[in-house]
Amino acid sequence: MTDTTILTERRGHILIVTINRPEARNAVNAAVHVGIGTALEEAENDPEIRVVVITGAGDKSFCAGADLVALSRGESLYPDDPAQQAWGFAGMVSHPISKPIIAAVNGFAFGGGCEIALMSDIIIAADHAQFGLPEVKVGLFAAAGGAFRLAQQLPRKLAMEYMLTGDPIPAARAAELGLVNHVVPLVDLLPTAIALAEKIAANAPLSVQASKRVALGIDEGRIAADAPFWEHNTRERGVLMRSEDAREGPLAFAQKRKPEWKAR
Repeated sequence: MTDTTILTERRGHILIVTINRPEARNAVNAAVHVGIGTALEEAENDPEIRVVVITGAGDKSFCAGADLVALSRGESLYPDDPAQQAWGFAGMVSHPISKPIIAAVNGFAFGGGCEIALMSDIIIAADHAQFGLPEVKVGLFAAAGGAFRLAQQLPRKLAMEYMLTGDPIPAARAAELGLVNHVVPLVDLLPTAIALAEKIAANAPLSVQASKRVALGIDEGRIAADAPFWEHNTRERGVLMRSEDAREGPLAFAQKRKPEWKAR
C-alpha cells in the first residue's frame, strides 16, 4: 500500500499490520478502516501468511478508537464501498478471518481500540497498556462489538462494572482476568508477539485455521452466533443516537465541561 496510514510488513509467514497515526493516537478514520480491512483480506487469501500481528505506532497508544477530530470536520469513518463497510469498524470488528490475529497492545486501547483488541484472538500487552470502553462517559455505547464481546471474554459481573463505569483496565489486571495472554515491558512487546506468531506458524496451517473457525463458529466469513448481537446493537444505536444525551456528551467533551444528562 502506498498510503502510510497502515504499514504492513511480512516476516516469513507473519504479516505485521501497524496503525501508523501516532500524531492522532492511532485513531481510526476511513483510511485506517480500509487499510486494516485490506490487510486482513490479503492475509486470508495468501496461503503463505499464517498469522497476523496488529499493533500501533509509537509507545503511547495502540488505538484511541474513533477519530473524533475527523468526525468534527464532517468526515466519515467508513469508506464509500459497501463491501468494505461490511467489515465493520476499523475494517475489522465484523471481519473474521481464519488466520490467527495477535494484538500487540503498545499503549492505551480505548473505545474502538479496545474493540479491535477484543476481536483479536490473542493479546500481548505492554506493561503500561490499558483497556477500556469509556463510551458511557460521553453519551454513547460500545457499538463496535464491545458491548457484547467484553461480557463474553470477562466474567460477566466484572465486564458489567468496567463497561458501565467506563473505567480503564490496567494491563496487569486484564491479564489476571484472562483478557490478556501476556504482559511484557514495551521493549519486549513486538518480539514476544512475533515469537508467539512464529510458534503458531510452525504448526500445520490448515489445522490452525480449522481450529479457529470451529472455536469461533466462523462459517463463510461470518460468525453466525454474533448475528443477533449485531442486530440488537444496530437497533439500540439507532435509538440512542437520536437522543439529546448522545448530542450532549460529545459536545461537553469538546467544550471540556461536565455533561448535563437528561435521560432523553
